Amino acid sequence: MTGWDISPSGVSSVTSLVGLAMDDLAKDVKAYGRNVKSAAASAGTLGEASCGSDATGPIGAALALFAQETAQDVLFLGARAAKSVNGAHEATTFYVIGDLHMATIAQFRSLAAPVVDLPRVGGKQDGHK
Repeated sequence: MTGWDISPSGVSSVTSLVGLAMDDLAKDVKAYGRNVKSAAASAGTLGEASCGSDATGPIGAALALFAQETAQDVLFLGARAAKSVNGAHEATTFYVIGDLHMATIAQFRSLAAPVVDLPRVGGKQDGHK
């Protein structure tokens, strides 16, 4: 077992703490979306409201564009954490049963960046995996 000396209970303890942090992150991401939307609505406009839809001023439009352009980065945070936790659990499971080759593969797989699929216009996923 050269190169591997881990404590499965230690891995479980750390990953459970990461899970709690991920729950907090999910709450923060939801609040982020609500707060950006509220800020954009509260920013006002430079002219009178047009008929039929809410007018958006330059600040509101900039906030909407910012949220759109950063959405993938924000979602990546949770996906990266989840992939790391799952990889740690999988590698530890293989370690416990003595399959160091599979533990190594699981560890390296968890290092690859996750793919985050954002909904397209109309609510459908891109489909990239």
